[in-house]
Amino acid sequence: MHAYTFDDRNIDWQRLGDFEHLRFSILHVDEQNHIAEVLFKFSANEQVVLHRHLAHNNTFVVQGEHRLYHADGALKEIRPVGSLTASPPSAEPHREGGGEQDVIIAFSIRGEGVLYELLDADMTVIGTISMQDLIDLHRAH
Repeated sequence: MHAYTFDDRNIDWQRLGDFEHLRFSILHVDEQNHIAEVLFKFSANEQVVLHRHLAHNNTFVVQGEHRLYHADGALKEIRPVGSLTASPPSAEPHREGGGEQDVIIAFSIRGEGVLYELLDADMTVIGTISMQDLIDLHRAH
């Protein structure tokens, strides 16, 4: 069996503020049904900002290995390429990142209002991402 790499050269990757190791591309937003389809790219062997998911997320790993970490940085779970996960909202903060290569994950985000809370090391909320933020980013781009 051959290993393949997803060719993402035609994806219009965007930065999320000054956050490191994270790029995104909003593919589609269904405003009426409150669903956003977003590609995320997390750097290999790195962890993105601590956060919690306040909305339902379906994820499909397109390339690489999707790693999830506890708030303290300890490895929690590894999702291999081709895996689909349905995740309900959770108050448990975590980090995410790539394995030995950048990971690309298709997120189907379902919810209204605030979808994610971004946290500092003291668990203080330093920012939020709402469905309206995704709508605005999609329209602006």
